[in-house]
Formats: sequence, C-alpha cells, structure tokens
Amino acid sequence: MSEKHNAQEESSEPISRRKVLAWLTSMGIMGSAVVSVFSNLVFIKPRATYGQPTRFSIGTPDDYPPGTRIALGDQKVAIIREGSKMAAISITCTHLGCIVGVSETGFACPCHGSRFDQDGNVTGGPAPKPLPWYELSMAPNGELEVDKGKEVTAGKWFTV
Repeated sequence: MSEKHNAQEESSEPISRRKVLAWLTSMGIMGSAVVSVFSNLVFIKPRATYGQPTRFSIGTPDDYPPGTRIALGDQKVAIIREGSKMAAISITCTHLGCIVGVSETGFACPCHGSRFDQDGNVTGGPAPKPLPWYELSMAPNGELEVDKGKEVTAGKWFTV
C-alpha cells in the first residue's frame, strides 16, 4: 500500500509558482493576439456607406429617338428628347419627394396632386418649386451621362 500512497502523493504535488506564472503569461499573450486580430479585422472593414452615384450612364443617343419622354425609375430622372436636343429632368416631386409620372402634357404627382408642365414648372398643387434639370453630357465612349450632382437652369438642352 505504501507504493500506491507514494504514487498519489507524487501526482498531487503542488504546482510551482514558475509554472503558474508561465501559464498566465501564455494565456495573456494568446488573449492579446486574439483581441489584436479581431481589432484589425474590424478596422480593415470600411465604415463608410456610399449612396447612389450622382453620375451615371444612360446609353447612347440612338437609344432615345426624337419625341422620347421616358422615366428611368432607378435613377429617378426623366430623359426628354426633342429633335436633336436632350434633357434630364428629376422625377422626384419637390413637395414631399414622391415619384411623379411622365405624361405627354408634363408630369403629375400621384400622391398629392402636384402638376408640372413639360419643362418641370409647377402648374398646380402643393409643390413649392419646379423639378430640377440635371447636367447631361457625352462620355468619351459615346454614351450619354447624367450628373445629378450638377443642376442646370431649366431649358438648358444638350445638343446631340
């Protein structure tokens, strides 16, 4: 029995202070590494959220035959072509931001009854100001580009 008793005493001997400190140090270093990796991953991920680009392509002038009045719903702009002149007019109502419908006589807000003529000027309803016109230009690749970041005066047509 004394052999068994001696084996139990050897296995239950106290852990030295050096081993405890080494274990705590290694756990601290591993924990710091995990926090550092996590922090770097969070830092690398961009925090900025970008909205829709203000400048976008709408195709070539041949895509819009003379007499075209078409709304591009995703971009919230109407493309108007009269002969060799083209324009880009906002279809966002200046009253409360509803999307206005395009018609032969102009624009009409289905929500609150604002009415606009073919140039976007207010003809009736609660809208306080006319629909803005946006800059239309030709890109080097031959496609038309609308820049919603640049408003132009109403009636300023782009010549194709």
